[in-house]
Amino acid sequence: RMAARRVLKAVLVDLSGTLHIEDSAVPGAQEALKRQLRSAPVTIRFVTNTTKECKRDLLERLTKLGFDIAENEIFTSLTAARNLLEQKQVRPLLLVDDKALPDFTGIATDDPNAVVVGLAPEHFRYEMMNRAFRLVLDGAPLIAIHKARYFKKKDGLALGPGPFVAGLEYATDTKATVVGKPEMTFFLEALRGTDCAPEEAVMIGDDCRDDVGGAQNAGMRGILVRTGKYRPADEDKINPAPYLTCENFPEAVEHILEHLL
Repeated sequence: RMAARRVLKAVLVDLSGTLHIEDSAVPGAQEALKRQLRSAPVTIRFVTNTTKECKRDLLERLTKLGFDIAENEIFTSLTAARNLLEQKQVRPLLLVDDKALPDFTGIATDDPNAVVVGLAPEHFRYEMMNRAFRLVLDGAPLIAIHKARYFKKKDGLALGPGPFVAGLEYATDTKATVVGKPEMTFFLEALRGTDCAPEEAVMIGDDCRDDVGGAQNAGMRGILVRTGKYRPADEDKINPAPYLTCENFPEAVEHILEHLL
């Protein structure tokens, strides 16, 4: 099966849990990116489901941590959500963190006729969820920026937006349109403009289902790292299993340089 693979042209890298956890970098990740991966003949894209902050703040956070990343290399689920809102020409009720709002600048939100759910702990209260529920019940499309079950914070695992999206789906008997990982369209969008087919790409991430399973369903290889939200036996949760499971991002980069180029 490997023989049929084409030469590797692109590496997609998850951010939170793979390169950093909040304001701490994964040990050795900056060097692995700068000294090793950057020297390889591949296009690098940083793909993230994070909805906690806009792309500008995210870039600032990564730069402060010593990561050498350009804004045009980052593809976020917020970007994908915005693209969908523009296509549908709807006015969303935005259940997203206030820090994410700059990525929706220019999108009309008055008299909403759509519901967009990201990670927004301060909005996940009864009144707001009920408002979203009523809109969806009246026919407004329900758009989930992603449906992650949980994510990793410094003090442990924390609920993601997935349970809240599932609650709205259950109450309204509808299905949300999901735009972030693990959706195939997200991975294909991330590759757009790279002149690279999915078979020529590999994805590195800490979420077995969303990062690795999603990428492999889109035709890429997936490398699972045992950092961030990773928990023992996660690699058994998807079929086919991850192409590779390794300790961390630097180890994943070493494998790519030694075996995939």
